[in-house]
Amino acid sequence: MSKPFTIRTAVQADAAELLAIYRPFVEGAAVSFETTAPTVEEFAARIHKVVAVWQWLVAEEDGQCIGYAYASAHRERPAYRWSVEVTAYVHPNHYRRGIARSLYLRLFEELAHMGFCNAYAGVTLPNEGSIALHQSVGFEPIGVFRRVGHKLGKWQDVAWFQRSLRDSPPSE
Repeated sequence: MSKPFTIRTAVQADAAELLAIYRPFVEGAAVSFETTAPTVEEFAARIHKVVAVWQWLVAEEDGQCIGYAYASAHRERPAYRWSVEVTAYVHPNHYRRGIARSLYLRLFEELAHMGFCNAYAGVTLPNEGSIALHQSVGFEPIGVFRRVGHKLGKWQDVAWFQRSLRDSPPSE
């Protein structure tokens, strides 16, 4: 039986542990389109920026960060301000425990409470596990960007998904 985990808001002091989860996806996979892992300081600055405007959540077990999910700007122009792009990463030792699902569901709840209306997620293909995760939490496929990124010596396709968080933004 799996141990219970808790979910909390990320803090900059989590940067080293979260970067350790993220680094393999940068250095050895096409999951992230970064080609060089950020430094701990750069990752801490990302956490600070995200938490100030959107949300970044951490799954923690026995004082260790085992996964995270966060939201960021979908696009920069003002009319996009109620839409976010989301992502989740889980340490491989903790796959198939419902961690990403739990993080996402809590993230969506908090984002909706903050007034955000739509969430978008990109999944580098092929990745049946990630597609299944996104569909299980309410995302619907909306298209594929073909040959959108070049990493690991070849062109990569990205499937895009959309999920509604709430019907309309708060009164402006």
